[in-house]
Amino acid sequence: MILLIKKTDNDGRLALVPEFLKTKWTIEVADSSDKAELAAGLAGADAMVSMNWTADMPPAPRLKLLQLPGAGTDDIAFASVPAQSSVCNVFEHEIGISEYILAGMLQWAIGIPRMDAALRENEWFGSHLSGPRHGELHGQTLGIVGYGRIGREVARRAMAFGMSILACSRTPRGADEFVGRVAGMDGLPALLAAADFIVLALPLDASTAGIIGTGELESMKPTAVIINVARGALIDERALFDACKNRRIGGAIIDTWYRYPHQGETVSAPGNLPFRELDNIIMTPHASGWTEGLKPRRCRLIAENLDRLTKGEPLVNVVRPASGA
Repeated sequence: MILLIKKTDNDGRLALVPEFLKTKWTIEVADSSDKAELAAGLAGADAMVSMNWTADMPPAPRLKLLQLPGAGTDDIAFASVPAQSSVCNVFEHEIGISEYILAGMLQWAIGIPRMDAALRENEWFGSHLSGPRHGELHGQTLGIVGYGRIGREVARRAMAFGMSILACSRTPRGADEFVGRVAGMDGLPALLAAADFIVLALPLDASTAGIIGTGELESMKPTAVIINVARGALIDERALFDACKNRRIGGAIIDTWYRYPHQGETVSAPGNLPFRELDNIIMTPHASGWTEGLKPRRCRLIAENLDRLTKGEPLVNVVRPASGA
């Protein structure tokens, strides 16, 4: 069995896959910028690990599995993936992302970096001697938009801090141990109006692009904070910038952006607007799930799916089954 990996993905993130494999695979690497090399690789590949599949990909007559090394499917042209191939993804980022969200909310409420900077200048800002009292998460309302793996892990941790939790999703359902019920997306306006912190944790597709625009931001509390760990395009860029700049909302914690560096680069503005000039936004470079524990968890699951394919067993995390599967 032959596993094909794109050169751009052969950067270490998949290095543990061979260690977890229990069946025999030959791993080949192809430069996707070289169409001839990619075509030659796909001609013999039984499986491929990649986060994207374009509409003009070369034929892959033997391909049985397109395994995504991440969760998002917005770069997959499903119609052009061979019908005999299953498309699967992996998660395991919900642990790191949920911890990031709690850390962001705690930083926002307590302001430890600000107090640390002041005390280094011998100023007792924020103490009982000087300055305002800081906030608490206890008693605050958290609204979660998109109640999947990430949403549930955020709710689990937020409950431990004594927060009230609201949730809405494209798949409404009843109560669980963290929320009284998961409303449908028709519950979004009520959630936005009630929450002190709003987490976006839903996939990007035609139905969710720009789901948060000027009207939605204006419906939030003037002190509320929006947190985006999903995809930048869920929030209209201009609307977010203006809402923060004009302080129509309390601010934002943003980890997913509107522009990204080109492959191989590490310096690039994250958007088309000067978010760096705003003092009511916490900016991070799509790092919330990029933890030390993520790599082995994902590599283990990728290896498991490859083993399952070899043995003819049902695959896990199937996004689109093979035709006839």
